[in-house]
Amino acid sequence: MREFGLEFFITAIGVFLLTVLAEWRLIPVLRSHKAGQRILEIGPRWHKAKEGTPTMGGIGFILAALIVSAVYFIVRAARGTAPFEIPLALTLAFAAANGAIGFIDDYCKLVKKRNEGLTWYQKLTLQIAVAAAYVAVMRYTGFVDTSVDLPFIGRSLELGPFFYPVSVVVLVGVINGGNLTDGIDGLASSVTFVIGGLFALVAFVWRDHAVGLLSAILLGASLGFLIYNFHPAKVFMGDTGSLFLGALVIGAAFMIRAHFAGLIVSGVFIFEMLSSFLQVAWFKLTGGKRLFKMAPFHHHLEKCGWNEYAIVAFFAACEVVLCAVGWFAVGA
Repeated sequence: MREFGLEFFITAIGVFLLTVLAEWRLIPVLRSHKAGQRILEIGPRWHKAKEGTPTMGGIGFILAALIVSAVYFIVRAARGTAPFEIPLALTLAFAAANGAIGFIDDYCKLVKKRNEGLTWYQKLTLQIAVAAAYVAVMRYTGFVDTSVDLPFIGRSLELGPFFYPVSVVVLVGVINGGNLTDGIDGLASSVTFVIGGLFALVAFVWRDHAVGLLSAILLGASLGFLIYNFHPAKVFMGDTGSLFLGALVIGAAFMIRAHFAGLIVSGVFIFEMLSSFLQVAWFKLTGGKRLFKMAPFHHHLEKCGWNEYAIVAFFAACEVVLCAVGWFAVGA
């Protein structure tokens, strides 16, 4: 247990320090290349003050995560346990691929000097393709099957061929929810940090090195990035970072077959996504009326007069409750 704990803390601290160093070096580079966020006119008017803040900061913690992961796999290979790390490698590749999609999106925004980036169709098509490949390879290699464990009752549900489309929908949905959550300073980072804490507890109880690595990445990356992203933010993670973190969160749950628990702990991401969906649906159904003052929901709270500190604290507290429920759902 002592060896496991030491490995975990070294990994988490390593990711944290590398993230801090990478962001410190990256921010001036982004500024020099004028890689600043552009704010849409439809957004809250006070967000205009944030225009020009460097974006694509997710590159920093992704590099930190990949460097630490490479060291981890080298050590595991030296110990002869590399074959057992295949699902971990696939999950990291899944997260990195989503980060690459986010990078393409951010790059398009910067080159075209507009805030939209890739079209929704292009982005969704790429995400579905990556998610489908992840599910297919995990199933082909035998690390998942077509049944899902039902929390609290100790039973499983066999989905058969429906497992594949359902899994893709869940993966893509949570990832996009994480992307939408990254709308104010420190919000996505704070929520991710709490989720990382839950996976760390699971890793210690199960003594699972793979979950330990993923939780260490979530904790180290989100905390290291928060140093620069807490209000007032010096850098934004962009789609590059938010898609990577969202994929890592739901991918970690998928890897350990905690599908429903993954949905529970991703509740903030899912709610943010649903608030945007419901806003659009309600607007169309009622001929122009709005369900919220603005979507996603964190912007509604801003319109109601909440400051960014209060919103981040509120969502982080909600995530703590969700993770407490998720803890029992995992059955750790």
